[in-house]
Amino acid sequence: MNRILYYAQRSPYARKVRIILAEKQLPCELRETDIKNKSDELLRLSPIGKVPILVEDDLVLWDSTQIVEYLDETYPEPAFYPSDRAERLRCRQGEELADTLMDTVVGLWFQKQKSTPDAADQAKLQQLLDRLLHFLNQRLSGNPYLFGENWSAIDVSALCALGYYSLRFGTGWQAQYPHLKTWFEALHQRESVRSTMPQG
Repeated sequence: MNRILYYAQRSPYARKVRIILAEKQLPCELRETDIKNKSDELLRLSPIGKVPILVEDDLVLWDSTQIVEYLDETYPEPAFYPSDRAERLRCRQGEELADTLMDTVVGLWFQKQKSTPDAADQAKLQQLLDRLLHFLNQRLSGNPYLFGENWSAIDVSALCALGYYSLRFGTGWQAQYPHLKTWFEALHQRESVRSTMPQG
């Protein structure tokens, strides 16, 4: 089996896949990619020109959620989605919420990098971010994970979003969202999480 992951070290989307690969103990060649200067190889594999890209022999997948679903269906232990159909749909819905958190954090960072940021767009992104963080914090009130008693694809996605948020904006959010803080710190006891932390 020839397995390659094209990734960027700070990408929360790529980190999501790297954590799943580590948890499932799937050997993988990691190829760090410059996403600002996209190579011909990257664009050949993915016309959208984004990471992560997973290559397994002749199979090429992009989009972090699609890759995670593929890995979980193909290598089911440990599972990151429930086997029950209704529960699986609920888990995917929660993952979409966590992915939206990730997209919002990335969007907010890009807004702040603009020479002339759009104040209205920034405010909308911040409002959405605050709403999502409040919702996730409430989900963790009395629960160890965001979906049931075991960590799932929702936790992995939300963790990567907040790891990127901490990298770009600091950890001040933890004081406002204590349940998220406890959950975030507990997950960082896992080797798969520690070893994929984005570097400044």
